[in-house]
Amino acid sequence: MKKIVSLSLLFLLFIFSNLALPQKTLSDELDDISKQIQDLTNELNSSIKATKPLESELNNLKNQISGIKNRLSSIENDIIVKEKNINDGYKNLAKQEETLAKAISDYYIKTYYNSPFWIFLSASSVTDVTQILAYQKQAVDQDKAIITNIVISIQSLEEKKKNLESERVKLSSLKASLDEQSGKLDKIVSGAKAYQSTLSSKIAQLSAQQQQLIAQKLGSLNIPRSAGTAAPACVDDRDIDPGFSPRLAFFTYGVPNRTGLNQYGANGRAKAGQSVEQILNAYFTNFELKKDYDSGITINVEGYGGYNIEEYVKRIYEMPESWEMEALKAQAIAARSYALAYTNNGSGSICTTEKCQVFKPDPKGGRWDQAVNETRGWVITQGGSPVKAWYSSTHGGYVLSTSELKGWQSTSWTKHAVDTPSGSVNGFSDLNSNAYDKDSPWFYCDWGSRASYNKTAWLKPSEVADIVNTILLARADSSTKDHLYQTDKPHPYGGEVWNEERVKQELRSRNITPFNSVSEVSVGADFGTGKTNSVNISGDTGGTSFDGSEFKDWFNLRAPANIQIVGPLFNIEQK
Repeated sequence: MKKIVSLSLLFLLFIFSNLALPQKTLSDELDDISKQIQDLTNELNSSIKATKPLESELNNLKNQISGIKNRLSSIENDIIVKEKNINDGYKNLAKQEETLAKAISDYYIKTYYNSPFWIFLSASSVTDVTQILAYQKQAVDQDKAIITNIVISIQSLEEKKKNLESERVKLSSLKASLDEQSGKLDKIVSGAKAYQSTLSSKIAQLSAQQQQLIAQKLGSLNIPRSAGTAAPACVDDRDIDPGFSPRLAFFTYGVPNRTGLNQYGANGRAKAGQSVEQILNAYFTNFELKKDYDSGITINVEGYGGYNIEEYVKRIYEMPESWEMEALKAQAIAARSYALAYTNNGSGSICTTEKCQVFKPDPKGGRWDQAVNETRGWVITQGGSPVKAWYSSTHGGYVLSTSELKGWQSTSWTKHAVDTPSGSVNGFSDLNSNAYDKDSPWFYCDWGSRASYNKTAWLKPSEVADIVNTILLARADSSTKDHLYQTDKPHPYGGEVWNEERVKQELRSRNITPFNSVSEVSVGADFGTGKTNSVNISGDTGGTSFDGSEFKDWFNLRAPANIQIVGPLFNIEQK
């Protein structure tokens, strides 16, 4: 019986020792989480103080909180298991109460009756005395061990119960703190989303007339859509001295309509060894390349009459014929598909300019003829019908679906993609080094210029400050917007244009301190979508930030001469 009791106690001690193992680990983890929550709280407070909450950063914080909540949930489950094990331990000890009582009783009885006096009286010899004494000592020691082990087990359970209560209090405090911070974060994220959704309507939305004026100003740049055009490229002013310093310039990646085939990108891909079909798949989606489309269709060309589709394509001047053959083939297929879709298989007519695609009455000849002949009847189709296979000279490292272009309808054969070998971009330097169309003269440009300052697009810090002040004033009072056109030209509709000093005066009258000079401009860009999403200004009155689209619109309205930011992704150069 004593042997069985001893084994039971050993088993209980084994269970309790295992229960004790995770005690320090969980406690340490709770302390670690406490530190994480404190760090997160500090980061959150810094975010709250920011002038413009950025949703992507806040979502990252939210993901961190979600991860911590999952860890706390796991620890909470561990505490539940520990509590169950401790309760089971108490139940098992209850069963040992009789054993404990009997062991204590036996111990005292044996201690009394097994005294040397009684042993000498009852023993028949010295040998008997020795044996009896040895036996009785062993029995007493065993009872003493039973009593000691049970008492230790009780003390261990009490200690674990005390630690468990401490963990419960700490866990409850952490959960309350986490819920509080999570609630603050949700409020900030909601505020950021509300800010973004109402940005264009509440802050400084341009009027329809102003948007039209910007479009006219943009048109004056004569931005080439075609790589085969003779139009001059934009000038990279980085190494041209305008005669003043410090100076700032705004550089755009690519031309505005970055959808469909990227001509310079196609040539870059061909140089990298890609086939015509790989190139087409890089720029279009959800299509079938039909290689036996009807070659007898007549295309009606405005001012020139009808041409067989193949003869028509031989007269398209959209890409230099010296380029890589696979790129020429891709262009021939895109031009053929576009003409068939545009005219509804010859039912309508097509113009001869870049508004449609550049046509000349004489065949281009040379390697272009070869590309057309080798792709005879090859057409990009969807559901058996040709699609408008749009293209432009330079996408600036990105391909956009038509749904991403202002004023365009969504189409199922265009797509969004990053036009680099890896299909991703880690920053401006990465984009400049790896975009397939990086060799284009229109890849990275500061568009526009003025007669003075060495015919560059460089701006003085005070001129950038004026653009910043213009946005601040439009935000503060939308009724002032019709006075905020560029100051080097008369008002487009006969009104009054407010110069730099008048804009400052208007800001001061509204208790807003204007900028006199800008010392630094930086941008925040989303390199997944290919869009500048924030412009950050530092100057003599502190700092401020603008949404990228908002800043671009007002820059294009206020900047002198025809200086423009022409696309969604732009960067700042400073010297």
